[in-house]
Amino acid sequence: MAARILSARGRTLDLSSPKIMGILNVTPDSFSDGGKFVGLESAIEQARRMVNEGADIIDIGGESTRPGADLVPVEEELRRVVPVVKAIASELDVMISVDTSTPEVMEQCVEAGAHLWNDIRALQRDGAVDMAAKLDVGVCLMHMQGDPKTMQINPVYTDVVKEVTEFLRERAKACTDAGISEDKIILDPGFGFGKTLKENYQLLNHLPKLIEGTNFHLLSALSRKSMVGVAVTGITVPAERVVASVTAAFYSFMQGAHMVRVHDVKETKEALQVFNAIKQYN
Repeated sequence: MAARILSARGRTLDLSSPKIMGILNVTPDSFSDGGKFVGLESAIEQARRMVNEGADIIDIGGESTRPGADLVPVEEELRRVVPVVKAIASELDVMISVDTSTPEVMEQCVEAGAHLWNDIRALQRDGAVDMAAKLDVGVCLMHMQGDPKTMQINPVYTDVVKEVTEFLRERAKACTDAGISEDKIILDPGFGFGKTLKENYQLLNHLPKLIEGTNFHLLSALSRKSMVGVAVTGITVPAERVVASVTAAFYSFMQGAHMVRVHDVKETKEALQVFNAIKQYN
């Protein structure tokens, strides 16, 4: 496979083999692990664990975006996230991503050592695209219909693959028009963000179309979500959806995802090692 490089604030990641983004939620109310890592030391310990297990990126979030979630004040998001970014940057040799939609939060996180901006709103807030260009960060643009508070009430599409692809291409163009190069841009279809079960799986089955003919990178984020839970496997407790999540991650690799965003790094890394062996000895 030809080299494919993610560039973010002077740091690079070779995506010719898929990479793992480990989830670190420093929130009290995230759908799967809310409240587990709200203390600074517990957050740092979890980051250490994920890096040791094989995470290439640590994605830090200070605002829950689960269905029905409320907005968090900027000051509170900064209080939760910035100290964690600073501590990880000072101790661990890993790319740091911040899951936020707020330019002010990202600016302070970059000052603390972050490299990548992961935004469920695809940099649509005022000043976000210009801030991303100014900061020289990598950007992950996600599709969402509606907002976290209402997105799952009644999502409607005529052609979900076409509409999600068009939206992500438009947002990517806004970035390139602002001077952000394609090697800095990651596209995420937004599984579970304003989609029905059928639409989620249609997107999963057509992942390559999202970046067809471009040099953008592709992220798949299905970990512990309801699409691999109660609706399919009957598993109601998110933390018990490990096997289902790893299976979905493996299929994402098969579909060309350059990275997966996961809670269960060790198990996903083992699946990735098997995937790489299959590709090597093809």
